[in-house]
Amino acid sequence: MILKNVSIFFGEELEYIPSTKIMITSHKFQKIQKNIFQKNTDRVIDCEGLLLIPGLVNCHTHIGDSVGKDVMLKGPADKKIQPVVGAKSKILKKTKPAHLITFMRNTCQSMLKKGITTFVDFREGGLEGINHLKKALSNIPIRCIVLGRIEFYQNSNQIMKNGPLPKGKQAELSILLKKCDGIGISGANENSDFTLKLYSKIKKIRAIHSAESKESVSFSKKIIGKSEVKRALQLRPHFLVHMTHASKKELIEVGRKTRGIVVCPRSNAALAEGFPDVNLMQKAGCTLAVGTDNVMVNSPDLFREMDFLWNASQAINKVRISPKSIMKMTTVNAAKILKKNIGKIQEGILADGIFIEKHSIDLEPMHNPHASIIHRVSESSIRAVMIGGKIVYGKI
Repeated sequence: MILKNVSIFFGEELEYIPSTKIMITSHKFQKIQKNIFQKNTDRVIDCEGLLLIPGLVNCHTHIGDSVGKDVMLKGPADKKIQPVVGAKSKILKKTKPAHLITFMRNTCQSMLKKGITTFVDFREGGLEGINHLKKALSNIPIRCIVLGRIEFYQNSNQIMKNGPLPKGKQAELSILLKKCDGIGISGANENSDFTLKLYSKIKKIRAIHSAESKESVSFSKKIIGKSEVKRALQLRPHFLVHMTHASKKELIEVGRKTRGIVVCPRSNAALAEGFPDVNLMQKAGCTLAVGTDNVMVNSPDLFREMDFLWNASQAINKVRISPKSIMKMTTVNAAKILKKNIGKIQEGILADGIFIEKHSIDLEPMHNPHASIIHRVSESSIRAVMIGGKIVYGKI
């Protein structure tokens, strides 16, 4: 397939190129240049008026929460999402698998229509939870990175005594890891140092929530006498999620020891947990990606996430983050953190992308393409979504 007269965000720096040609073969971008030799057998599509941007990567979701949308709007975060006593945990346990799978499938289709071509799910429910997600994904072409979790949470006493992970749970973990892409830990405050260090030996992706709230930060210092972030780093995580209340010193350490941080601004706001200092994180040397987090409290829409991050950072931290920098968080940076061959329109990269109508009513005229994309695009601006060189939503 050859796309002609297409505008693109090209390469690592998302350079805006007003018009070019793209050859796609074997699911990848093979050639990107003004002149490409065309054979009579080539399928050529005229993309005049379209801007192709990389497919968006949602680096943190809990789509099992799809069944509990807005079910609990009042009360502290722990009463909503705490993995042992929170409303979310009770809802997931009481929901019939068929219903859970149906609503997860709806969320996957919703993400696809909004240009999310890859998402990373912190999958609760052990092996059964992973199987539910895989059923939900059947016949939906979206890419999914599944980070599983055994249902085992240690209390304060067990953590203070550095309690081990029971052998039965270790055996369960071994089976679980054969069915998923890695492990997504709820947090250091539900695991002893012994358990975190045991998890650190896992050869697949390792990720953990950390410093999401002031309460979680103070709990770690009060109960264990250690920083929550320092304890989380015992996992040797490839990335951490949130870090909303991490110190500058902790961020510098994270910048050195991990691939990066996934921030979830709208979720933090919805749960009244503050707002991530993205500027400080960047200065500390952290690579940043973005996630939409719990569907229970937040819609899985990265365009809304980028818009909120851009405007709220100015309002709260008095720093305007560049639109290109935010765009990179949902594409190029996400690919770096996950070490996946996605997130860029460049030769040799998997051909995932979103075709945006440049002349749509909300976008025209586009004086600053990167700014227009991160805070003006809506679902109505999306002509089509492509994954691996195949149009999976819409038409071009």
